Amino acid sequence: MFIFTVDEEVSLALVQPSFAKDYYRIVCQERAYLSTWLAWPPHANEEAFFERFIQGALHDYADGKSLTCAIVYQGRVVGNVSFNTICHQLKKVEIGYWLSESYQGKGIASRSVSAMITKAFEELRVEKVQIAAAVENLPSRRLCERLGFRLEGEISNAENVNGRIVDHAIYGLQVTR
Repeated sequence: MFIFTVDEEVSLALVQPSFAKDYYRIVCQERAYLSTWLAWPPHANEEAFFERFIQGALHDYADGKSLTCAIVYQGRVVGNVSFNTICHQLKKVEIGYWLSESYQGKGIASRSVSAMITKAFEELRVEKVQIAAAVENLPSRRLCERLGFRLEGEISNAENVNGRIVDHAIYGLQVTR
């Protein structure tokens, strides 16, 4: 199994089928919270949902299209961070992430995203990392700003999140030359 150690508390592990039960446990406990900013939680009604997600993520990883990792905090799966897309032609990745509400405020998401940024620039040799966050998702936007991303603009009507149309703030971080 591919595991990337971020620090003494946090590691990122390439998703594997055994994580389906962990993801399902989190969504069962925090479905309402996760549904605030993510479209998929209302549809995640069984472990098989996550088994299919992981199978697809591993297939896309093998094809070089994405990289999806579980966020592991002190040995426990607590969320997810990924290169949702890897665009080799544009030398760009887009990062997505979510974290269990009960583990927020510990710097876990910031450390995980920061590690993915390092991986993008140093290993994949991309020139740009992008994050799209709902305009109203202030914690996610603050994370981008803390990590040095620049607000590049907003896209209206960017996503339907469980019947609510949200705008996206697009953040970019580029290699400085």
